[in-house]
Amino acid sequence: MPGLIFITLCYALLCLASPFGACRKCEGWGAMIRRTRTGRLKRGRACRRCEGYGMRLRAGRRLYNSIVELHRDGNGKAQR
Repeated sequence: MPGLIFITLCYALLCLASPFGACRKCEGWGAMIRRTRTGRLKRGRACRRCEGYGMRLRAGRRLYNSIVELHRDGNGKAQR
């Protein structure tokens, strides 16, 4: 149990320090990289998952953002 708590806290700190991670589909390149018949690298179309940026919001940060938004909406305070 203490190990699980430690891992959770480490992931929370990672999401706090670096909310974006490399896209798993394009591996952070922003596009699909292909090899031509001659062996040269060629940039393909932009990645659909990350829209060509190469970075995606981490799942923990997405969860944190939705909790904050839910709290803000349910709190009833007017925003300026």
